[in-house]
Amino acid sequence: MQANQIPEIDPKKVADMIFTLGEFGAHSGTGVWRTAFSEQWVAAQDCIAGWSREAGLEVRFDAAGNLWARAEGTEGGDAIVSGSHIDSQCPGGRYDGALGVLSALIAITALKDAFGPPRKPLELVSLCEEEGSRFPTAGFWGSRAIVGRVRPGDCDNTVDISGISIGTAMANAGFDPAQISQAVRDDIAAFIELHIEQGPFLEDADLPVAVVNAITHIRQTKVKLTGQSNHAGAFPMDIRCDPMAGFAEAVTTVIDHANALGRPAVTTVGKCSVDPGGSAIIPSSVTFTIDARHPDPKAALELYKTHDIMLSDIAARRGLSVETEILLDLPPCLSDPTFLQAMDRAAQAASIATMHMASGAGHDAQQMAEICPVAMIFVRSEDGRSHTPEEFSTIEDIVAGIKVLAGTLYQLAY
Repeated sequence: MQANQIPEIDPKKVADMIFTLGEFGAHSGTGVWRTAFSEQWVAAQDCIAGWSREAGLEVRFDAAGNLWARAEGTEGGDAIVSGSHIDSQCPGGRYDGALGVLSALIAITALKDAFGPPRKPLELVSLCEEEGSRFPTAGFWGSRAIVGRVRPGDCDNTVDISGISIGTAMANAGFDPAQISQAVRDDIAAFIELHIEQGPFLEDADLPVAVVNAITHIRQTKVKLTGQSNHAGAFPMDIRCDPMAGFAEAVTTVIDHANALGRPAVTTVGKCSVDPGGSAIIPSSVTFTIDARHPDPKAALELYKTHDIMLSDIAARRGLSVETEILLDLPPCLSDPTFLQAMDRAAQAASIATMHMASGAGHDAQQMAEICPVAMIFVRSEDGRSHTPEEFSTIEDIVAGIKVLAGTLYQLAY
C-alpha cells in the first residue's frame, strides 16, 4: 500500500465531532449519560444521521434501532462495514464506542472525497445498547439483532430498573419491536471496529494504535459455598464448616492462579453476598462471582477447568457444598489474518507505529463474527481509563487510528 492511498484526516473536524456528539447526554463535566432509546440517545443518532447525509451517504435505521449509512459500490456485492456504538455507561465518557462510530464516518467520508465511490459498498453502523447499561441483560442488542441472536420474546422480557421493557422503549423511540427480525443481515463481507483500548498496554509501549488480533473469551460464573451457620464465639474453629473461610481461600486461589499464568490471563471476583450476614454469626452461605478471561481458546478452557477443580478441592477440605452457574460465556474471537495484514500495511503506509494485542473486553465485533470475518483497531487511552467520564484520547492518537482504519477500508473496498 502507498502513502497516497491514505486520505487526509482533518484533526479539527475530528475534535469538533467528538465534542458535539458529547453534548448529547453530557454529564460530569467530561462524560456522557446516554442510554439506549433515551431522548439523548435518539438525538445523538439523529445527529450522526445528519452528518452522514451531508457526506452524501444513504441513511436508514433498521428495526432494532441501528443506524446505517452507505456509500454504494460500483461493483455491488457484500458490504464492508465499520462502526461501534454510542450508548454509554451511567455515566461514561465521550470516547468509548462513540469514537468507533465517528471514526468510521470520518474515514468513509475521507475515502469517498479523495477517491470517489468504492468498488464494494462501504457502510457505517451505529449500534444500539452494546453496554447493557439501561437493560442489563440486553448487552450487544444491536449486533445480536443483526446476526439473529435476539430471541422471540426478548423485546417483552428484557426490562430496565423501572420495569420498562426494551420493546416499549423501542416503540417510544419510533422502532417496531415486532419487526426486529428484519434487522438480520446476510450481506456483510467484513466488520472493522475501532475502539479506545480500555487498558494500559499502548500507553506502556508509548504507541498510539494497536492492531487487535483477538477478543478474549469471557466467562462469568456464580459460585455458592454452603456450610453451617453457628455462633461466632461459642463454636470452636476446628469443627466449623465456614463458607466465609472457603470464600476467602477461593478468592486468593483463583486470583493467584491468574497471576501465576501471567498476561493475558485475568480473573476478577467482583461481587459477593453473605447469608445471613451478621457480625457475630458464622455464615450459612456465601455467593460470589468469578469473571475469568483469556483470548487463547485452549488456554481459556484450561483456566475454567482449573477453577472448577480448585473450588471442589476447597469445598471438600472445609466440609462445604459448592454450586456453580455460568452466567455469561462469550467465546474468544480471532481476527481475520487478511484484515490484520491490511491494517499493518495501512499503518506502515501512514508511518504509524503499532503493536499487535488481544482485547480483554468484549465488543460488538465478537457478535458480528457470527456472520462475517472481523478485526479491530485500538487507540491509546490515557491511563488506560474507560467506562468513566475521565476517559481521554488525544486527537493526534485518534487521527492515527482513523488513518489506519481508512487505509484498511481502502484495501478492502477500493
